[in-house]
Amino acid sequence: MTKIIRITTVPISLKILQKGQNKFLASHGWDILGVSSSGKEMKDLEKDEGMRTKVIEMTRTISPLKDLKALRQFYLLCKKEKPAIVHSHTPKAGIIGMLGAKLAGVPIRLHTVAGLPLTETSGLKRRMLISVEKLTYRCATKVFPISYGLKEYIINERIGSSSKIKVLGNGSSNGIDTIRFDPENISSDTRLALRRELNIPPSDFVYLFVGRVVTDKGVNELVSAFDAVNNTDPDCHLVIVGNFENQLDPLLDETEKRIRGNKKIHTVGYKDNVEEYLGMADVLCFPSYREGFGNVTAQAGAMGLPVIVTDITGSNEIVIDGKNGLIIPVKEITPLVHAMKKIKDEPELYENLKKNAREMITSRYDQKFVWEALLDEYRKLLEEKELG
Repeated sequence: MTKIIRITTVPISLKILQKGQNKFLASHGWDILGVSSSGKEMKDLEKDEGMRTKVIEMTRTISPLKDLKALRQFYLLCKKEKPAIVHSHTPKAGIIGMLGAKLAGVPIRLHTVAGLPLTETSGLKRRMLISVEKLTYRCATKVFPISYGLKEYIINERIGSSSKIKVLGNGSSNGIDTIRFDPENISSDTRLALRRELNIPPSDFVYLFVGRVVTDKGVNELVSAFDAVNNTDPDCHLVIVGNFENQLDPLLDETEKRIRGNKKIHTVGYKDNVEEYLGMADVLCFPSYREGFGNVTAQAGAMGLPVIVTDITGSNEIVIDGKNGLIIPVKEITPLVHAMKKIKDEPELYENLKKNAREMITSRYDQKFVWEALLDEYRKLLEEKELG
C-alpha cells in the first residue's frame, strides 16, 4: 500500500478544504497520514475520512523557533514513515512539509497553492514571504496552483519554475460537492425558518457574505456599500457568515460600528450548514482582495445563486460577467453599490444570472472530476519514479 503524508497548518483545512478527498484516496488503496496542528478536527478525520493523523504544532504567523521545532519533527516523521509522497497545503505547512520532506529524501514532494498572502503585503514582509515561497517551490517536485490566474501570477513574478507548475483539471483544491450544494435540497420551509430566525421577512432581499470576516475579504467595502444601498432601500438585509479574525486581519473600527449599529446586518459566525444560508439568500457578495480559487463563489453558483465578485485571480475564472454574476473592481465601494442595486432592481438580469449559475459550476468543478484528476496525477508521478 502506497503511503502519502498530507500536511496543513491547521486541522480545519484537512477537514473542510479536503472533505471527502482523503476517504476517496483511501478507497483506492492509499495509506493516508494527515499531519496538522492540534484540534478537535483531528479525531473527526480519523472517523470520517478513515485516515491516520499526527499532531505537529505549527503557527500561521512568523515564529522562527516554533517553525524550526516543527520542521525537525516533520523531518523525523518522514524518516520514520518513509512515504512515497508528501503533499502540503497552506503556506506554513508548505515550507515545513517541502523542506522537511526534501531533507528526509522523500521522492515525490507536492505543494498545493490555494492563495498567496504576499500579494497584499509590501516592503520587508513581502520580500520575506516571497523568499519563503521560492524555497518551498524549490524543495517541491511539483507545484499545483488551484487556478490558472494563480499559475500565471507565480510564473510572471518568477516565484517558481514553469516546468514544475501545473493546474489540475480546471482548478480548485477539492472541487464542489454538487450533491450537497444543490438548491433542490433546500426546502421553502428551511428557507423561511432561517429567515424567521434572523428576523428577515420572506419577501425582503438578502445579500450574503460567507468567509473569514476580515479586511482581506473586502468586508469593510461590503458593509459601507450595504449601508448606502440600505439607506434608499430598507427592504434588504446583509447576512455575514464567518468568524472575525481580529488578531490577524481586523476590520476597521468604523466597519465594526456600522455592523453593530445597523439592525439589517446580521452576523451569525461560522456555520457548518452554509448551503442552507446560500439557499436562503438572493445573491452572494464576495468582494475579496485575493483568492486562489474562491470556493464559496463556486458553492453559491452550484446553489443557483448569482454572485458579485471582484476582478481577482480565481473569482474571475468562476464568474463570467453578465452570465452567472457581476464582476467589479477590487477595493472600490461605488462600483459595489451599483452592482448590488443593479442585481436587485433588474429582475430580467437577475433571473438570467440565476438560470446560468448552477450549470457553469457542475460542468467545470464537480468534485469527482477534481478527485480523479488528483488520483491520476499521483499514479503518473509514481510511475515516473518507478515506485508504482
